[in-house]
Amino acid sequence: MKTKEVLEHLKLNESNLFSIHYSCQSLGDNNEGLSPRITSIAVLHLASSSMHSFSIHLVAEIKNVPKNSIATKYDELEKEMLINFYDFVRSHQDSLWLHWNMSNINFGFEAIEHRHKVLTGQDAPKIPDSKRFNLSSLILGIYGQNCVENPRMLNLMKLNGGVHRDLLSGTEEVEAFKQKEYVKLHKSTMCKVYWFQSIYYKLIKKKIKTTRTNIGNRVSEFLEKPEIKFLGFVSVIYSLYQLGSSVF
Repeated sequence: MKTKEVLEHLKLNESNLFSIHYSCQSLGDNNEGLSPRITSIAVLHLASSSMHSFSIHLVAEIKNVPKNSIATKYDELEKEMLINFYDFVRSHQDSLWLHWNMSNINFGFEAIEHRHKVLTGQDAPKIPDSKRFNLSSLILGIYGQNCVENPRMLNLMKLNGGVHRDLLSGTEEVEAFKQKEYVKLHKSTMCKVYWFQSIYYKLIKKKIKTTRTNIGNRVSEFLEKPEIKFLGFVSVIYSLYQLGSSVF
């Protein structure tokens, strides 16, 4: 489907639309394992703004694992967290998933599936490719590949309402994990999915501010201004008046 058709599809199915993001260990080679641990997953139901949180620190609290002992039980806690997450996925088979570049085994749905397989020995319930929608790609599809400089998420935040106080950069998230600042890490993940909700609705209305908005979008934004709409309304009334005068 073309970008506009995808957006129309999402708009028609917003009651089943979730935004998702997750945090993990370093994406490099300096982890104890070959694949980075998943530390938290945030899922937001866009229509109701209901947040569903999956995090090792929340599992630890339920299991009465002290904060200073979490690191010794990473496998157990991450396994339970991923089981809970995929129970949620299993109960929402008709859902659509809005994400930001979660597109491969390095960082994406496949990475979460892989960690589930590593820790449980079982295949995770599959989220079909047809139900995954990359918000970053949709924005570029409407506004053009060069509409904003990298890092695109951060720069779009700055242009469209500002950067949330809980946001951490990739480097800061890795450091937060090393320092066992699990709540701080999860807050960063959650603020991103809330931002996905905000920028999605701006995208639907073609209201996203970019640094290099193309001519077509500039014209569209201009025509959406209230004063221009009012002038258009006046023009229609005048045309109808002229038509009526010519008839009589």
